[in-house]
Amino acid sequence: MEYSRDSLPPGTVIDCYSIIKVIGSGGFSLIYLAADEDTQDQVVIKEHLPKKLAVRDEHMQVQIREDSLRESFNSGRKLFYQEVKALATLRHPNIVNVRTFFLANNTSYLVMDYEHGKNLGSYIKKRKGYLSTTFIMTVFPAVLDALNLIHSQGKLHLDIKPSNIHLRPGGDPLLLDFGAVHQFPTTRSRQSAQVVTPGFAPVEQYYSSGYVGPWSDVYAMGATMRACIEGKPPPSAIERHAKDQMKPATEMFKRRYPAHLLEVIDWAMEVDPLLRPQDAGTMLDALVEYKGRPFETNSSEPEQNKEQAKENDV
Repeated sequence: MEYSRDSLPPGTVIDCYSIIKVIGSGGFSLIYLAADEDTQDQVVIKEHLPKKLAVRDEHMQVQIREDSLRESFNSGRKLFYQEVKALATLRHPNIVNVRTFFLANNTSYLVMDYEHGKNLGSYIKKRKGYLSTTFIMTVFPAVLDALNLIHSQGKLHLDIKPSNIHLRPGGDPLLLDFGAVHQFPTTRSRQSAQVVTPGFAPVEQYYSSGYVGPWSDVYAMGATMRACIEGKPPPSAIERHAKDQMKPATEMFKRRYPAHLLEVIDWAMEVDPLLRPQDAGTMLDALVEYKGRPFETNSSEPEQNKEQAKENDV
């Protein structure tokens, strides 16, 4: 019998939650809107169901496509547990809140608070970029503050991109999808495989020998900010590493955005990890203090940036 990665039908009850509808999907999971049968609160449920590895049978049980894929399926399930563990230790107003975790249907489920709003990735596509300075300065300091907490606990997100940022009413952001979260590596050798999203992942995430760190999340933040302006993902870091033809934001968008903002984006997106801000806190400080990129030869630059930023915000 042929099986597909069918979603759970509306009305299905798992644990104490009733499925309302599918609201998202990825290569490794399905995302549902559901209701708590006791409180009637709406929640988001993430179901571990890797598209290439597993299917759902006629009894709604998840089955591995073939025995040779079992090890890969189990490895993916470990990453799913990792996301649960990471979120359970992170409490921040701009990080999605986890309610519970349970096992059912031969797979795993993560239950999170449901928040009204829209996805940043979809919003960028709809607006075709050129989001306002006010919007960017509302969203990204909050996300950077959340990321700073993650870094302060010795963790890395490693999958920051527009589709992993949810915008609540008023532009209040929520950082999503912690399935790629890793502890800081203590050595350059034997790095585990990384999630790679072209345009947003830095060059070090493409290689098992790459030395990832807070600077890797910083690159992805800069790329996400640039996508808000340009309306599309930047060129991949691999392309840039081979031959960097991406024009600096300070040149392309200087007539529409304040210098300090564009400098922070270019600084964060340096191909060489050593040339970037080394953590989210440093990037946050440069952004909110109107410092831009540090210039050793021009001590008056931050003050000039600050005045220009104020003019652009008006």
